Amino acid sequence: MKYAVLATWKMALEGTKKAASLLAAGEHCGKAIVEGVCMVEDEPSFHSVGYGGRPNAEGRVFLDGGYMDGDSLHFGAVGSIENFRSPVRIAYSLQEGEANNLLVGEGAERYAEEHGFERRNNLTAEAEQLYLEEKDRIKELSAYDGHDTVCFLALDQNGTLCAATSTSGLFMKKPGRLGDTPLPGVGYYADSAYGAAAATGMGEEIMKGALSYAAVQYLRQGRSAREAAETAVNELDAELRRRNGQAAAMSLIVLAKDGTYGIGTNVSFTYCFASESEEAAVHEITV
Repeated sequence: MKYAVLATWKMALEGTKKAASLLAAGEHCGKAIVEGVCMVEDEPSFHSVGYGGRPNAEGRVFLDGGYMDGDSLHFGAVGSIENFRSPVRIAYSLQEGEANNLLVGEGAERYAEEHGFERRNNLTAEAEQLYLEEKDRIKELSAYDGHDTVCFLALDQNGTLCAATSTSGLFMKKPGRLGDTPLPGVGYYADSAYGAAAATGMGEEIMKGALSYAAVQYLRQGRSAREAAETAVNELDAELRRRNGQAAAMSLIVLAKDGTYGIGTNVSFTYCFASESEEAAVHEITV
């Protein structure tokens, strides 16, 4: 397969189309999926990513993002960043260098300011209203309130695999909370020799199994993309249920080096896929 792009949730459809068009033109997978993710970040009707993202417990929107290149294994990531347009673009810029690849909070914001990244107040009137309606209610947080992390994986025409993620995290999260999204090996992982994976769902659960890295290791063992995705999720889900009596929502997308893909999930889930032989479309798994 010459190229392929796989993304979480139906909200990623237009971004998937954009990424696929860039891949078809011979663009590097990293640049293609950053553009795809940014389209989701810029759409205020998607209340879990970027502009219009759901606020934390103090009514403020903090964003997380990550990126990984499967050739070099270099990654970049930002966490708990406020008032900047695109965490995925900032994360992408952090992939070079031997250190300081993951920045959070004030340090991430200072870096973004110094490097000229676009500022933006991501708290829309609609998102603020949602916060005001919920802030005084007793509410159990759900990873899938308003959907969740947008994740993109891509294979380009040179055989390189990349992964990128972006989220505003849990609605009404405590200040300073980080989930899996900016963490390499947890929320995303890419190795061009085998494949790439990315996760969406309850970050605290996903972190307990380093879910994305686990899936790529199954690819390394020779399993198919479908087997890798399903095994990684099913094993973690079973272990959490054995230890704790329950497992929160989690879904995983996996793209192998040959362009085949697999989905692992313990909840109903939508995703988007496109390749040189398939137009971008939304697919659904019902659990």
